[in-house]
This record gives sequence, structure tokens and C-alpha cells, in this order.
Amino acid sequence: MSDAHNALEQFLRQHPDVEIVEMILPDICGGLRGKWIARDKLDKLAGGELKLPLSSLVCDVWGRDGEAWVFGTGDGDGYCIPDLRTLVRVPWQERETAQVLISMREVDGAPCAYDSRHMLQALMARFAALGLTPVVATEMEFYLLRDEEDSLGRPLHTQTDRVGGALASGQTYSVETMEGMAPLMHAIRDACVVQNLPVDTLIKESAPSQYEINLYHNADALVAADQAVMLKRAIRSVARAHGLRATFMAKPFGQLAGNGMHVHCSLVDTDGNNAFADGSGAGNSLLRHAIAGCLATMEDSMLLFAPNLNSYRRFQRGSHAPLAPCWGFENRTVSVRVPADSAAATRIEHRVAGADANPYLAVAAILAGMLHGIENALRAPKPIQGNAYELLPPSLPRYWPDALARFSASAFIRDNLGESFQHVYTVLKQQEMDEFDRQVTPMEYDACL
Repeated sequence: MSDAHNALEQFLRQHPDVEIVEMILPDICGGLRGKWIARDKLDKLAGGELKLPLSSLVCDVWGRDGEAWVFGTGDGDGYCIPDLRTLVRVPWQERETAQVLISMREVDGAPCAYDSRHMLQALMARFAALGLTPVVATEMEFYLLRDEEDSLGRPLHTQTDRVGGALASGQTYSVETMEGMAPLMHAIRDACVVQNLPVDTLIKESAPSQYEINLYHNADALVAADQAVMLKRAIRSVARAHGLRATFMAKPFGQLAGNGMHVHCSLVDTDGNNAFADGSGAGNSLLRHAIAGCLATMEDSMLLFAPNLNSYRRFQRGSHAPLAPCWGFENRTVSVRVPADSAAATRIEHRVAGADANPYLAVAAILAGMLHGIENALRAPKPIQGNAYELLPPSLPRYWPDALARFSASAFIRDNLGESFQHVYTVLKQQEMDEFDRQVTPMEYDACL
């Protein structure tokens, strides 16, 4: 019996009441596609016998096919390959349910070139060829809102003043504010325990109704991205069970802080030592090569860090969202921060991505940028000391069409993430952009009608 079937049999013995398994396929825009299957179909899934259309990977944010792509391919099927490391119970479902993440292979057995899990694995293999392993952790910001809207369709806060409006401040790091959400926060943590999600810390963020949950670092970048996706789903689902709405939208409120997804990454060598460490805390030349690569490729990768129209509302001066490729030590105004820590924990904190980004693609863009810097021995500029907003002019793409243009023409994206992925992602984002271009907003009527 294979290792996969052994793992499956062990899970089924431990959970005899599980009736349904959700086979979950993360699409390239961050949606979760797939099927519910009966318990007795799990053996076929583990054997790679179940299929889905490969177009399930190519859905826009509304879940629609990429119309300019799908029919030209014939809309064929591929085989579903489960990652049984992600087979866990789903504690928020009323019936006994489990879930497992899957990847897609072509009918000839080749990994699907635009499956973001395969893309991330390919980058990990390139690091392994250099004798290096990325160690990755994510920090996820989100808003907890009431599950209702005002008369204009705007979301309503859970943390309000005496007349029901948003507070002037969210009480950053407030323990007492956290106590007010204790039942929900404990339920989220309990769900994370069931799903083997290593939650590190949970804090109250700066805006009203805004929180952050951090995951512990993992020496498998794919597992780290899987855990980020599973954590987002768990938070949303548990909040829904408590009559609330959790959102990872990049900028739900124009005047309040946005939701970021900061990604921490170090490299370890074949002996398990931190490959960035030089004993001084300042890091070595490898660290600077990796940083230089991140900075050099940041503009081309912006569409992966900020994938939606709303994503670009987050990038405002003085908002803790970076506006230019730059780096510094213990400086939260830069795009790549090197936190103060022990030598063994020397790492970069990439601060560009919003919480609305696909974790697989955000991590892939960061790893590809680091590889670009290391393989080409790029030299990093001097670290920024002081306020980067005042010292550097904004140069990251500030608007969605600009980011799409950079991405679609980028040799870096094509060479590191693949021409097929570059094409289908461009098609999807252009389709979304065209849809927004056809909408006329109430503010336009107020200004011009």
C-alpha cells in the first residue's frame, strides 16, 4: 500500500463519522473551487482517478471562466491530485466533514503550468538546487464586521461608538478590546487546532474592527501558503457561524487602515543554519542579493501583490503600505524590512501584498525575486533610515491598469512563473478590469449628472 493510502486509511480510522470530504482547488485568483465527495470516493481521489476541468483554475473574482481563453483550449479535464497533508476535519460544518487541498495535472500526467501550487513547488526546487530552503511565515490582517449593510450597501463595524458609528481609533494592541471578541477568537483558535494550523499570535490592529493573526514559520513554502489559505477560510467560516462577516478586502474603508499580508522569509542551508546570518544581526551578502532581487522585480510583480481594483486604494502616503521599492533595518515605512532579531532569525519581511492577494502567488513572486537577486548577484542599495514616504518618490504602480501592463510584458514573470500562467492571469485581470470599466459609480453621478 502506498504512503498516500496509508495516510488516508489512518485518517478514516481516526474519524469514522466523517461523511463528506471537500476537495478544494485554489484557483489562480484566490477562489476555492472543487467538489464535495462521499467518504467512499476518497480512495479514488487518493489514487488520482478523479477529474475536474482545468478551467476550474482559471476563474475571475466572480467565479467566471476566462472567456478569452477557455474555449480556445477546448475546456478539457485534468486529474485531481490531493495533498493528504492538508486532509483535516472541518469543525464549523454541522455534518461531519473533512477537507483536502488538491492540485491539477494534465491528462498526460504533467503538472498544470498555471496551477499556483505547482508553480511554488518549482521555485522551491530551484532553491534546493542551490542548497537552500526558504522558511516562510505570513501575517494576515482582516476586519470583523456585522453581517449586514447600511442603506448604501456599505459594511457595518463591530467596534462602534455610542451612536453606532466607527470609533476614531481601533485601540491598537488593546487586550480589553480583544476580550470583547473572546468567544469568536477562541472559536477561531479551536478551529486552527483541529486543522493543524500553527497560529502564533492574535492581535488587535489599528483600525476599528480590524485584527491580525500570524502563523508560525514553516520550512516548506508550499505548506506555509496552504496554511495561509486554510486560515483565511477558517476565519471567514467561524465568523459566519457567529453571525459576523470577516473580510480580507484590501481597503474596506477608504479612511481607515487597509488589510496587508506581510510575508516573512529566511533561507537555511543544508546544515539547517540561517544562510542570511553573519553573526552581527546586519546580515550577509546573500541577504543583500535576495533583497536586491525583491526590489528589482517588485514593480513587475505588483499585480500579484495587489490583484484587484480595490487593492490600490491601500497604497496611500503614511498608511504603512509601501510606495516604492526600498529596504531598511527595523523600519516599517519601507517595502522590505529586516526585523531586529537573533542571528538565527535573520530574515526579510516583505510588506507589499494585501490580504486579498493569493498567498501562493504572493509567496511565489517573493521567492522568484529572491532567486533573481541571488542568481545574478545583484547589489542592494543602501538601507533607508528615516521616513521612506518622505525620502523617496512613489514608483510602484499605483493603478491597476499600470500593474497589469507591467505584468503582461514582464520577462521576469515569463521566465520565472511561466508563459502559460502569465497569459491566463493577464486574460482574467483584463476581463475583471473591463467589467469595472462598464460600471458608473454613485460618486460620478453626484459629480457630473
